[in-house]
Order: sequence, then C-alpha cells, then structure tokens
Amino acid sequence: QVRLIESGGGLVQAGGSLKLSCAASGGPFRNYAMAWFRQAPGEDRDPVAAINWNTGGTYYRDIAKGRFTISRDNAKDTVYLQMYSLKPEDTAVYYCAAGIRTVYSGSYFSADEYNNWGQGTQVTVSS
Repeated sequence: QVRLIESGGGLVQAGGSLKLSCAASGGPFRNYAMAWFRQAPGEDRDPVAAINWNTGGTYYRDIAKGRFTISRDNAKDTVYLQMYSLKPEDTAVYYCAAGIRTVYSGSYFSADEYNNWGQGTQVTVSS
C-alpha cells in the first residue's frame, strides 16, 4: 500500500522560499508519476508540477514555471517541491500524489491519474 507523507509547509513572507517534501512508502516507484497539487480555500484542487519517477521528466503548470522545481531522491523515495519567489496567491494546502504510469495514462496534470494522496501541508504566504 502506497503511503505519502508531506512536510515542509509553513508561514513565509512574500518573496520567500519553502521546500516541501513528500516521503513515499509502499514502492517501488519506478513506474509511477508523482505530482504536487494545491488547494486554496473555496477553490478546486489544481496541479502544480509532476515528475516521472523512471525518466525524471518534469512537468510544470504555468503558475510554477520559473519559480518552482520538482525533484526526486531515489534513495530516499522522496519527492520535493522547491518554491521560490512565493506570492500570497500561492497560499494553499499542498498535496502530494502518486499514480502508476502506463502507455494508456493521460495528462500528468489530471487528478484522475493519481490514486494515492497525502494528507497535505499548509503553505501560507503573507504580504
């Protein structure tokens, strides 16, 4: 059974940085994609970035391009989201997600592609 535990959230001033971690267990994960989604109060859960565990290929939504970096540590079975130049509109609960990739898989940004979710970690950016 796959289990995902996020950490690293907190309160930061606008322009600051945070690094989120997602510790995964229940692998191996070489056939998985891992992703970060976020959900602000009253909003839908939106994709931020994704990574193909096998190839290391990374995928970013426009909100993340140039400011966020997703990466993985194979030895630790951990995925990271490094966030720079944070803005108040980045305030949300950030969720880690994992899903098996096959030749039939759809978009890395579709929540339907992920059947394993963490509990979320709160990121608050003050102005």
